[in-house]
Amino acid sequence: MAAPRFAPVPVIDEVRAYASPDVVPAPWSPDRPGDLEAGQPAGERLGYQGPDQGYGLKLAASFRNRLHLGGLDADDAIRGCLNIALRRASSFGRAPVIHDLTIAFTMWGFLDPAASNDLMERRRELFDGVGNVHHYKEGRLIADIVPEATLRMTPAQVQAAYPARWRELTGA
Repeated sequence: MAAPRFAPVPVIDEVRAYASPDVVPAPWSPDRPGDLEAGQPAGERLGYQGPDQGYGLKLAASFRNRLHLGGLDADDAIRGCLNIALRRASSFGRAPVIHDLTIAFTMWGFLDPAASNDLMERRRELFDGVGNVHHYKEGRLIADIVPEATLRMTPAQVQAAYPARWRELTGA
């Protein structure tokens, strides 16, 4: 076990080092009645589970003053894009990071002051009212329509593809 430098150590003591155990235990297997043998269930309105997803709320709030809403409510834009960011983060098995939200806001044109009218109309159709907790299903739809290929892109790739290929990026 490690000890601080100021702790006295007798000169005659052996220095301890890590040693592996003699027996390696068997790997865990789902053998209890409540264990999910097939993994986490997936389907409509089940969402995408991942660690520390609440941190995404804090990150999303930092975008509030930079969003170009085009008549939408900021809460609607944030909730819809947060769903996309959480889906992306959970697909990598990690908590959300700022890049997940950057990708979501970029692909829907919320960071572009001159977004096209077609894009603004489509996001108005999808995002209107999503900030209300009673519109969970509509919020899930926004995350579900985004293609897996878009979720695997880097923020720079999405930024480069955004103006011309927004339909392909969003799945709209």
